[in-house]
Amino acid sequence: MKLLVDADSCPRRLRTIILKAIKNRQIEALFVADRPLSDVEEASRESSVEMVVVPPGDDSADNYLVGRAEEGFLAITRDIPLANRLAQKGVVVLDDRGGVYTAENIAERLSLRNLMSDFREQGLFVEQTKPLSNREIKLFANALDRELTRLLN
Repeated sequence: MKLLVDADSCPRRLRTIILKAIKNRQIEALFVADRPLSDVEEASRESSVEMVVVPPGDDSADNYLVGRAEEGFLAITRDIPLANRLAQKGVVVLDDRGGVYTAENIAERLSLRNLMSDFREQGLFVEQTKPLSNREIKLFANALDRELTRLLN
C-alpha cells in the first residue's frame, strides 16, 4: 500500500495531517507538485516520504501520479478527472473534504463536475471554492484514518 498525494492542490493543514499519519503508520508516500513544498521535503529526510517536483503544465503532476498508481493504493486529490483516472486503476481516492471515490462511484461525481463546468462556460454558475472549515478538516482526517485502516488490514 502506498499513499499518493496530488500536492499541488493539497492545503498545508491537510498535508500536516497526512504527514503525521504516514509517520505514525510507517507508510510509503509520494507527493507530487510543480513546486517544492518545504514541509514535505523536511518530512522526506526522516521517513518514507518522497517529494517529486514535476515541470509546470496542466497534467504533468496528474500523469506522474497515474503512472505510479497501482490497485490497492490510496490517493488524495481534489481534481475529479484525476480521481477518475486513479479510480479506474483500482485506487481509492479521498478528496480534501473527506469524500471517498472508487471505480464504482466516481462516474456520478465526474458527471456532476462536467455539468457544472458546462454551466460555468455558459455563465450560468460561478464556482467559489470556500476555505476548509474545521469540520471539513475533521471529516478529512476521519476519512483518511478509516481508509488507511481498511487498506492496511
